[in-house]
Amino acid sequence: MGQVQDKVAFITGAASGIGAACARVLAKEGAHVVITDVDAVRGMALEAEITSAGGSAMFMTQDVADEARWKECVDETMKRFGRLDIAVANAGIAIFGPVLDMTLADWRRQNAVNLDGVFLTAKYCVPAMRAGTRGGSLIMISSVAGLRGSGMLAGYSASKGAVRLFAKSMAMECAAAGDGIRVNSVHPGIILTPIWEKAATAAGGGLNAPLNPYDLASAGVPLGKPADPSEIANGVLCLASDMSSHMTGAELVIDGGMTAGSVRRR
Repeated sequence: MGQVQDKVAFITGAASGIGAACARVLAKEGAHVVITDVDAVRGMALEAEITSAGGSAMFMTQDVADEARWKECVDETMKRFGRLDIAVANAGIAIFGPVLDMTLADWRRQNAVNLDGVFLTAKYCVPAMRAGTRGGSLIMISSVAGLRGSGMLAGYSASKGAVRLFAKSMAMECAAAGDGIRVNSVHPGIILTPIWEKAATAAGGGLNAPLNPYDLASAGVPLGKPADPSEIANGVLCLASDMSSHMTGAELVIDGGMTAGSVRRR
C-alpha cells in the first residue's frame, strides 16, 4: 500500500475500462487522481466511488483532442493540488473494418483521439511536472496492435504504433532536459473493456455483431483468456511508482503471450 502516496495522477479516458481501473488502483495506493473523460455520468460516478472509499479523486469532462480544454484541465489540477507527478494518456477509440471501407473522416477522428490526444498529454502535462522538483512519470497506453500488424484494425494499429515511437522520442527529450521525467508505453492485448461491444456500432466500424473477447483470447492468447483491466492497471502502477525508477523509453507488454508466439493446447 502507498506506492504512489500523495502523488497527483492525471488519467484520460478514465470513466471506464483500463482508465477507470488505473484510477482505482492509483487511488488505492495513495494518489490524488484526476479523472477525465467525455462520459460525464460514468466519470462522476467513479469520482464518487473512489472518494466514498476514502480515496482522493476529481472528475473533469474532457475531449482529449480539444487543445483549449487541455489548458483548462491542467490549470485546474495545479490549482487544486499544486503539482502533477503522473500522467496516463489512456483515452482511445478503435474503428474496426477494412482500410478500403474506412472514410478519411473516421481515419482522422481515430488519430485525433489516439495520437493527437497523446501529443497534447505530453505538451501540457510535462511542463506541469517540470514545475515541481520530483520529476514525473508519463505513461502512454498503446496496444499490441502498435507492435505488429492487425487485420481489420489497420487504422488503429497505425495510431498505436505512432504512440509507441512517440513515447520513446519523448523519453529522450526528457532525458536530455534532465527533468527527471520518465516516459514509457504500455501494450495491452485482449482486455475486458467496452471496445468489443462498440465494434458493432457505427462509431466502432459497424460490424455485424459485437466481438467476443473470450473467443478471441481462446484463439489467439497463449494464456487462453482475456485480461481484466486491473491487470493492466497494475502495470501502470509499476511505471508510476519508484519501482520503475530506472525505466524510460521502455515498452511494457501485457498481452498473455500474444506477441511472444503461439501454442497448441493439450
